[in-house]
Amino acid sequence: MKRFLRIGLVMLMVVALIGCSQASGSEQKDMNLKISVTVSEHDTWAVAAKQWAEDVEEQTDGRIKMKIYANESLSNGNSPKGLEAVQNGSTEISIHSTIIYSVLDNKFSVPSLPWLLPNYEQAEKAMNGEGGKELMELIRSKGIEPLAFGESGYRQITNSKKPITSPEDLKGLKIRTPSMEMMVDTYREFGGDPTVMNFAEVFTSLQQGVIDGQENPLPIILNSKLAEVQDYLTVWNYMYDPLVFGMNKKLFDGLDEETQNILRETAQEAAKYQIEINRQQNEEILKELEAAGMEIVELTPEQIAAFQKAVQPVISKYEDLVGKDLLDLFRD
Repeated sequence: MKRFLRIGLVMLMVVALIGCSQASGSEQKDMNLKISVTVSEHDTWAVAAKQWAEDVEEQTDGRIKMKIYANESLSNGNSPKGLEAVQNGSTEISIHSTIIYSVLDNKFSVPSLPWLLPNYEQAEKAMNGEGGKELMELIRSKGIEPLAFGESGYRQITNSKKPITSPEDLKGLKIRTPSMEMMVDTYREFGGDPTVMNFAEVFTSLQQGVIDGQENPLPIILNSKLAEVQDYLTVWNYMYDPLVFGMNKKLFDGLDEETQNILRETAQEAAKYQIEINRQQNEEILKELEAAGMEIVELTPEQIAAFQKAVQPVISKYEDLVGKDLLDLFRD
């Protein structure tokens, strides 16, 4: 009799374990996630986000759907507020530049220090190496899980006053910058008048003469129709601008491992695609901007050297501010 009781108890335990396992599997709920993107739906950020959303929906059999909100529409054009929304979970996912992350910590400024990463080869080496790993840990410490790095590319400068070929040409120019202390320091060192402003306000401010110029990667200059309110563009590749495909960390950590892997792997594929199309566009964009009436100036290495010399105090300041060890991870 005892033997049969033991067998019965064992069978009940097995049934219970199977039931728990099935219940655990059924805990995967449908999810509708918001993706905040700073720029327009035509920019490579949003194009890549669209592919990402499609891949996630397909690989989760429709369980996870992602909707893209372009032009920082979830935060009324305020990028730092948009990033804060991902931290607190009111927005689940965003694609933000590390320039915006620098509001949280000056260390995020490092990849964009003037001419620190002067070409794509060095940028890839840094972002895929120890420098990138260090940034990812820093992002996690701010409550966001970094799923992949994309790139907005190299930032170029436009203005409505004159061609910029030397540091002296920037003296007195009102140049819009994002809310990045290092960028403000850079333009002050050049003798310019940096004005921190949300990107959503830039076109109107240029149109009304509130500011003289701005700086951004070429695709953003084109897709934001800045050629309508700017006459001169200088190609100087002065700042590399990485992007973070980031998700609220608490939400990510609460997902099962399979879903985490799907989100991370599809994000990395989308980021790879974003980088590829972003780089392919540049030469064609220059032609389009020139055809739209902009005067294009491409600086020589000798001309760039003059700017590099002028901005050395900024490099020194940030080496002290963020630490030489971190900076060295991004140096060649």
